[in-house]
Amino acid sequence: MQAARGTSLTSDGESPQPTEDSGSRLVPILAIGLVALLVDLGTKVLAVERLADGEPRHFIGSLLQLHLTRNPGAAFSTGTSMTPWISAFGCVALVVVLVVARRVRTPLWTLAFGLLIAGIAGNLVDRFFRDPGPLRGHVIDFLELPNWPIFNIADICINIAAGLIILQSLRGVPLAGREEKSEKSS
Repeated sequence: MQAARGTSLTSDGESPQPTEDSGSRLVPILAIGLVALLVDLGTKVLAVERLADGEPRHFIGSLLQLHLTRNPGAAFSTGTSMTPWISAFGCVALVVVLVVARRVRTPLWTLAFGLLIAGIAGNLVDRFFRDPGPLRGHVIDFLELPNWPIFNIADICINIAAGLIILQSLRGVPLAGREEKSEKSS
């Protein structure tokens, strides 16, 4: 079976594209990242405009509430006194993900890296541009499930990306995809 650009589909349906340069492989990853980032930023703007700090609003019964908080820390509000370090780590993580993403050649890895970029960038935008100032900004969180810390769309993107990365790793699918095994003639 032939795929676009003269490459063959692998046994798992993933299509490596060795003829593309690394810059063109980044385009779909960055497109996914940009769309998800815009959704994250847009929902944070709406949350800040329409929700009062500390006052939860039922959205889907008691299953999902909208509850605006400003988080200076990392996941589960850990490291609240280490905001500049968390920001620096986020910057390094974003650069590393962008460098590694240049090797991605399969759809699920593309989706995973796009969402990961969006999640990291979404929270970094808050760290750089929200009070109390650059590298110390608090992340806007506003989604609350029962017995779970309050989170945002960027956090969802990071978690979905992590799930896809684990899935692809468990399946043994490398970033560049699997090469199709040639059939033996009898």
